Amino acid sequence: MSRQKVLELLKSRPTDYLSGEEIAKRLGLSRAAVWKAVDALRKEGYSIEARTGLGYRLTASPDALTEKEIRGFLGETALVGRRLICLESVDSTNTYLKKQALSGIPDGTVVTADCQIGGRGRMDRAFRNPKGKLVALSVLLRPEVPLDRLTCVTAQTAVALCGAVEEVCGVRPQIKWTNDLVIGRKKLCGILTEMALEGESGRLQYLVIGIGVNVHQTPEDFGPELGEIAVSLDMVLDRPVSRPALAAAEIRALDRLYADICRGDTRRYLDDYRRDCVTLGKTVQLISADGRRETARALDIDDEFGLVVRLEDGSERTIRTGEVSVRGMYGYVD
Repeated sequence: MSRQKVLELLKSRPTDYLSGEEIAKRLGLSRAAVWKAVDALRKEGYSIEARTGLGYRLTASPDALTEKEIRGFLGETALVGRRLICLESVDSTNTYLKKQALSGIPDGTVVTADCQIGGRGRMDRAFRNPKGKLVALSVLLRPEVPLDRLTCVTAQTAVALCGAVEEVCGVRPQIKWTNDLVIGRKKLCGILTEMALEGESGRLQYLVIGIGVNVHQTPEDFGPELGEIAVSLDMVLDRPVSRPALAAAEIRALDRLYADICRGDTRRYLDDYRRDCVTLGKTVQLISADGRRETARALDIDDEFGLVVRLEDGSERTIRTGEVSVRGMYGYVD
């Protein structure tokens, strides 16, 4: 606990030196306890400069998805993230939370992982999660709302995440229908939403939203195949992005989204989705489960986040999530 208090104090005065005596007095610690806390923080990867006659100054923090680092950026939330579980490695953050849900883990619990060895996307597609490169984060929710209010939660999450990335990075991604964030026509982030219902009553047991944002990957990390369709924030900005700061922004965005869902106040997500959707106006391919392909023009997003398309014969059709896969004609987006 003393380590966290000393770290918070040093972070609150990033340009100042604080003497051991001042730290001890302000935190109610002994000088020996302050020295031990500083030594422990250094071993955890924090760079703390010490100068005779001046004291201590924090000069760098590790880019780590630890509770200490994430909470340093997070601030207070209404519910999401009040319980935060930070893992070094896990098969999948979604899978972990679904298992924990059976033991009554509280509403709003967030889990992050520095490395996923069994990350999954839609239709159980596996993806690589190199250590220290991604922000892998999942949240468990237990909203007491009608189920029809949750049918659009994946698309609404995409809008919330666009805001989180913009807050931290100063650039706003676009959305490839239905739930991928893209920058420069390449995939930045995927979202996987899963829910469980009670067998007899049909009531919601829990909802898990999983998010994976590419942060530190280089073109070499993606390889020649994925390099054609994937991008990371570092590649876009040409500078490193703080993973704990981004994780904290995601948690705040999800906290606001959860409150809006519970209030039934989600209209603005639809307006923002229409604005951010890069699929609109594009010629796309509709790919059915049996591999059959149809060419269509993406026209609009309806009030339930369905994609309205015009087929080659002139007829119009609304595509719902899971019915078909929508792909660009000449690449990931177009």
